[in-house]
Amino acid sequence: MNQIKIFFLVMVFGCCLQLNATEPFISTEKNAETIVLKEKSVSLSILISSGIDTGILKAVKNLQSDFQKVTGTQPIILNQISEMNSPLIIIGTVGTKSVVDDLIRQKKIDGKSLTGKNEKYIIQNVSHPFPGVSEAIVIAGSDKRGTIYGIYEMSQQIGVSPWYYWADVPVEKKENVYFKKGMYTDGEPAVEYRGIFLNDEEPSLGGWARATFGGINSKFYEKVFELILRLKGNYIWPAMWGKAFYDDDPLNGPLADEMGIVMGTSHHEPMAQAQTDWHRYIKKNNLPNVWDYSKNEKVLQEFWKLGLERSKNWEKLVTVGMRGDGDEAMGEGTNISLLEKIVKDQRRIIAEVTGKKAEKTPQVWALYKEVQEYYDKGMRVPDDVILLFCDDNWGNVRKLPDLSKPLHKGGYGMYYHFDYVGGPRNSKWINISPIQRVWEQMNLSYEHKVDKVWVVNVGDLKPMEFPISFFLEMAWNPKQFNSKNLLEYTEKWSAQQFGEKHAKEIAGMINLYAKYNRRVTPETLDSKTYSLENYHEFETVLNDYRALAVDGLRLKEQIPAEYQDAYYQLVLYPIDACSNLYEMYYAVAKNRELAARYDLKANYFADKVKECFERNAYLDHKYNNEIAGGKWKHMMDQMRIGYKTWADGKENIMPEVTYVYDDSASKEKIFQEKNGYISIEAENFARTSHSDRIHWEVIPDFGKTKSGVTTFPQNAYPKADENIYLEYDMNFESKGEFEVQLLLAPTLNFNHNKGLRYEISFDGGTPQIVNFNGHYRGELGRWQSEHIIKSATKHQILQPGKHTLRFRVLEPGIVLEKILIDTGGLQPSYLGAPESEILH
Repeated sequence: MNQIKIFFLVMVFGCCLQLNATEPFISTEKNAETIVLKEKSVSLSILISSGIDTGILKAVKNLQSDFQKVTGTQPIILNQISEMNSPLIIIGTVGTKSVVDDLIRQKKIDGKSLTGKNEKYIIQNVSHPFPGVSEAIVIAGSDKRGTIYGIYEMSQQIGVSPWYYWADVPVEKKENVYFKKGMYTDGEPAVEYRGIFLNDEEPSLGGWARATFGGINSKFYEKVFELILRLKGNYIWPAMWGKAFYDDDPLNGPLADEMGIVMGTSHHEPMAQAQTDWHRYIKKNNLPNVWDYSKNEKVLQEFWKLGLERSKNWEKLVTVGMRGDGDEAMGEGTNISLLEKIVKDQRRIIAEVTGKKAEKTPQVWALYKEVQEYYDKGMRVPDDVILLFCDDNWGNVRKLPDLSKPLHKGGYGMYYHFDYVGGPRNSKWINISPIQRVWEQMNLSYEHKVDKVWVVNVGDLKPMEFPISFFLEMAWNPKQFNSKNLLEYTEKWSAQQFGEKHAKEIAGMINLYAKYNRRVTPETLDSKTYSLENYHEFETVLNDYRALAVDGLRLKEQIPAEYQDAYYQLVLYPIDACSNLYEMYYAVAKNRELAARYDLKANYFADKVKECFERNAYLDHKYNNEIAGGKWKHMMDQMRIGYKTWADGKENIMPEVTYVYDDSASKEKIFQEKNGYISIEAENFARTSHSDRIHWEVIPDFGKTKSGVTTFPQNAYPKADENIYLEYDMNFESKGEFEVQLLLAPTLNFNHNKGLRYEISFDGGTPQIVNFNGHYRGELGRWQSEHIIKSATKHQILQPGKHTLRFRVLEPGIVLEKILIDTGGLQPSYLGAPESEILH
């Protein structure tokens, strides 16, 4: 039976023949199973109801513009239909008295697939929707955002990237466009609130917005909101340092509500009021700046009430609770009773302002930094309030629900970071978030029932384009990703921006530069990070980045002219600028080494440092002033060279250099001990032990060197009789008591501070049980800075020869990257010694 007959039966019997919307439904080739959207001799029309929601109408007009970008012809927008032969797209939302409701009554569309659903759309062809119209394409939504997502899915599939504005991704022209017959949907989102946080937005994003729009105002936010919707997000924490979203531009609030964006405020800005709102409020009313509920209860209540009254008619997620002014702790100690009273009073205000019970207004309590201590020590909020867990600001989840206990009825969220200002040093310049770690930690969160809110701190938004896409794509459907298909996603994303021809190569470069930047963030990198003396480590990592930069520059010459701006922003600049930093710091290290010996070659490296420092400025200038005709002025103003502490100044500072003058002048994997150590990459185990419930997986490109190995599913805790272990074979030349170092991903004690445990033993001996992260004793800053936890144990090897090390996990979430055994010659290095040779 052919597809037409199948589709006919589907429509007659009310069933749904659904294809995943990520599958292409647009073609440039005409056949019996396609419908014309655009050909040379025909023009497209878009039918909407006269009373259509204005936010949906904005998206419709964007679709109209997108079709013009692709085909060169702008579709006509109609409010009523007459006999016509031209192609037709019908757009509407169920339950709004739109034409979609008429089609449901005629059983042309299956209303059950949309009614009562959340943010769902269907895109399908319908035969004879009206007299004189033989066929049409319908984009129907279960609600406002569902319809908008369907519209932007059409835009994306005809060839308009969500990043067409924010990364200048060009649109490929197409003379003929056809729709493949069928019904398409990607269902409902798995996570209810999915969004971004614009933070640490000065000097780059703020400087750019002032130069482009006159400020961070409604013109700016219209572009941001459109991007979020094109990426199927729905939520935002707006820029906040020195800014107040509702007060800065009276059009901001209505615009968000019109476009369908759920507004929030950051973890330390309660009751729909920005921190800057508070400072303006007390100044305007000549009140003391006392952000302390125990001392200024009445004033704070009036301030919060104003915030709710201002925004009461707009969709939002209200932050409750309180932290100190300026994103600081509220005070010494943990005053649970005070914070419980604050939340109780805030909910009373919410009920008074809205005229509804407090639980009818969505609320969230963020367990950020010290606030988690309140929760750990027993503070609880009402059942309807969402608990927002947080990472440690560096992408490592701090706490997750205990699945062995009753879950909080209001559900859980996660506040994650791609950008951070704070110790040990800021990370706000460039993307340092490989999606392997993002996926592993967010999948860990999702498997622990964290599915109400996913919000990620993206700093200046640019240049976090790729991880933002991944984060919001994963928030829609976390189950679509696994440890094996992350690179495939990167390739698909690259193809969307640059076409298929170079997609694999570009994906490989994006994948590698994020991996290299996660080894050590660019702001934390310096001349002492890598070892010059041991294992040629610094030279090796420098050559890694050099090779990547050479690939990026070589491919630049093959990229068509119209893609050059997007290529520079998304691929070349991050690689070239970071490679230049490695060149500079390597030259600093060599300069200091040679100058200490009064070697004249130190001067060459001193000059190299200056050259690289100047090239850094040149690359920034090009980004700010030349790319896309100077569109991105100030976007690369962020300091990244010269940090000593996180609060250092705004200007890059060239490292000091010294000049020297003449007058001062396939077999078994049995790893062999050599030069006093054994080093093994985690993925090169000799054997594994699984159970029916739990298995091991290698995550390629995870971590600092080769990969990571961990257990799945991530919410499965090994039972006492389940031996979930890896074994490694090695040949010792020596005997004695040796230290074994395990290099583990910096996963934190998310399990209510209990910590994660493993067992380690040799040759079936009595294992040592190690809790490697249960109690912090000042190590957290080093773990965050080095992006690794080094866990060490001592073991007796009584005789030389072959021995077997067993690594057994007692909890999920432990990711092993490397094993180092010091038999007397292991030298300090940042990445750990190179892998030992296999015994032949």
